[in-house]
Amino acid sequence: MTSRLRLSIAALFSSVLVVALFAFGSAIARAEATPDPEIVKRFEFLSQNGNSSCSRAFRDSILDMPVDARLQGSCCMAMDLHRYSEQIEGLKQYAHITDVPPDPYDVAAPLARKLLLAYEKPLGPEEQKHYDFAMENSNEKGPCCCQCWRWEVFGGLGKLLIREHGFTGEQVTQVWNLSDGCGGEAHLHN
Repeated sequence: MTSRLRLSIAALFSSVLVVALFAFGSAIARAEATPDPEIVKRFEFLSQNGNSSCSRAFRDSILDMPVDARLQGSCCMAMDLHRYSEQIEGLKQYAHITDVPPDPYDVAAPLARKLLLAYEKPLGPEEQKHYDFAMENSNEKGPCCCQCWRWEVFGGLGKLLIREHGFTGEQVTQVWNLSDGCGGEAHLHN
């Protein structure tokens, strides 16, 4: 075999290898971008059957909701499937903390009530510094884009995490960003 033929075969092999690796990488990227069918099913339900609103009356109704009631759907903008799947995946790291809702678009009324009451409890000066950091650095500049029921419920979550779990402002910021229930397309990896 001549050296020229060997070089041609090596070049052909290298080209085939590059194409195969690119195709493999593209298949992995597509698989990662395709949400779990269960997440898609939940998304379809929650995005079309929400019952929450930004009104003060809705916020006040949380205190009287039955124990089996759920606060569902987005408040301000339409839900986005890609963002929703990122949020669900990201929140799994907090599964050991029962006060962190595993789905920001489907919150049990008793938990919402507990967090709403936690919002009303003041923090100590050092704790308040962590809360203030989260307020300044979260994507929404607070637990929600507007001062609705989510603001107080997830604000209460932030206070509870600081007070009972020793969370820092950075950690509360991460939880709030993952728990953002305003809807919209903003992606968590940007």
